[in-house]
Amino acid sequence: MTTLQVIWFCLIGLLLTGYVILDGFDLGIGCWYLRAKKSERKKLLNSIKPYWDGNEVWLLAGGGAVFAAFPHVYATIFSGLYLALMLVLFALIFRAVAIEFRGQSENPTWARAWDAAFFLGSALPALLLGVAAGNILFGMPLDSQMNFTGNFLTLLNPYSLLVGVCGLFMFLTHGALFLWLKTDGELADKAKNWADKSWMVYMLLFIVTALASFEIHHGLLDNYKAHPVLFSFPTLALVAIATIYRMIKEGSRLGAFLSSSAAIVFIFITLGAAIFPNMVPASNDPTLSLTIMNASSSELTLKVMLIIALLGVPLVLAYTTWVHLIFRGKAGEDMQY
Repeated sequence: MTTLQVIWFCLIGLLLTGYVILDGFDLGIGCWYLRAKKSERKKLLNSIKPYWDGNEVWLLAGGGAVFAAFPHVYATIFSGLYLALMLVLFALIFRAVAIEFRGQSENPTWARAWDAAFFLGSALPALLLGVAAGNILFGMPLDSQMNFTGNFLTLLNPYSLLVGVCGLFMFLTHGALFLWLKTDGELADKAKNWADKSWMVYMLLFIVTALASFEIHHGLLDNYKAHPVLFSFPTLALVAIATIYRMIKEGSRLGAFLSSSAAIVFIFITLGAAIFPNMVPASNDPTLSLTIMNASSSELTLKVMLIIALLGVPLVLAYTTWVHLIFRGKAGEDMQY
């Protein structure tokens, strides 16, 4: 194990965490979209229009980082999860088209079609990304050539579906909190109510999923037993989720959203600490697992790509910060972007 391999493991975790925090509120708002009145839906779209395309850069950067630093992991995941990931890809494409096309005509049929596309393009990724994470945690059947040996039904195991549903309610809560932050009046009250309700399910599912994770896959506790200080991260995740409720009751919109973001950060650290140094644990034989050692690129590739990443990631961070500062006000119904 080299320092570069560890750095890239952490860097990929950072990029994916950034994606879930930033595009997570886009997906969450899309999941609530059909619950809003027709007269309110334009405000929901306007609340994410300045951000959604920039937010998806984090997913592209994360995927590109996996391809560059751990090509065997990229090949195994994208072959094993091919159908699920293609569904996510097409859903994101339809969501993007829906955002741009929804307001191009007042025809009711046109509006209903793109409303449905926006909802499905948000709900499917919100669920399936969690299912994919569940399969990584649970482990995937692999052979000695690092190939996935299961089928699509293998991916739909109860544990992975539980993680997927937990992830869905994480997105629902995160999206509702962002909408509450960006709107006023009746819609803001509605968003607050959505967040209050989804938070309760999110909290319960997080606890159930954590208990199920350690019960089903005892190997996930190995790093925690070796380094008990790591237990602070799932504890902090639980505290951050609980703080969401407190912030909602206190009427602190920014506090609630930041608590939700902090919860996502600690959840990702918890997951990373559980599987490290594995990238794709093998469910059939732990010795076949893809690790940061046996699945990485050459040291030269890791070094060159790290230089590129050190130049590119700060630019993405700067752009993201700038956009949120420029559009930090409330989302209006007649705003044009």
